[in-house]
Amino acid sequence: MSAVPDLPRQLPIARAADEFILTTVLLFLAVTVVRWLRAPDSPLYIADLNVALAVIGTISGIILTGLILSPPGKRSGGHMNPAVTVALWLMDAFPGRSVPPYALAQLLGSAVGTGLARLVWGPVVSSASVDHAALRPAASWQPATVFLAEAGSMMLLILLVGFILAYPRYVRLVPYAIGISVAVVIAFLGPLSGGSINPARQFGPAAFAGQTIDLWIYLIVPVLGATIGAAIYHLFIWRFNACRPLTYKLAGNHSQEGALHQ
Repeated sequence: MSAVPDLPRQLPIARAADEFILTTVLLFLAVTVVRWLRAPDSPLYIADLNVALAVIGTISGIILTGLILSPPGKRSGGHMNPAVTVALWLMDAFPGRSVPPYALAQLLGSAVGTGLARLVWGPVVSSASVDHAALRPAASWQPATVFLAEAGSMMLLILLVGFILAYPRYVRLVPYAIGISVAVVIAFLGPLSGGSINPARQFGPAAFAGQTIDLWIYLIVPVLGATIGAAIYHLFIWRFNACRPLTYKLAGNHSQEGALHQ
């Protein structure tokens, strides 16, 4: 088993700035997509919620993949999700001291991106049909069910990422796997649990919408699911795989040289 490339104790603050920019763009575009697809006065309005969420999921997956592959995404690792950052730290793929600045940058970017969308698109963003793109569970879903759905989805995503990273020849597929996974979660769980699996996705919209019901689930449960996924990764994927993952792909370019020289 090859050794993991030595990670720095903390990444430059500029990498957290990249995460702020990426998450700001992500939330601005997320609110923009919802504004144009769910506002009744929009020429792109889709009345059927299930169809709308399938389209929103597809667009969101494409946006997320593009941001991960963008220059700031390559520099920072393109997390845009505190749960992903925590999971990568627990998987020995990210320096622990950089987790707080990354998470803070992601949450701040969520609020700024939502605010920019409100500024650009005007009052329609706060209308009932758009409501700053804040997520809500279905009326028939209890908090415990939402809890399990959000935690389980995040756990499976982390396991998928860990499995792909364990095989270097497939590591280039990670951004696409994440984009597809998020698209599927939004399309299928969006009408039920809300399909967030990202604290940053809900933080800004919920803050602007004044939505506090079940907010703790969307902020905490994805991190719990990511933690469980990282634990399962250590117990099974890492232990029985012949080599460690090329961690620099989701921890930023800082460790690429070390990884390539193992």
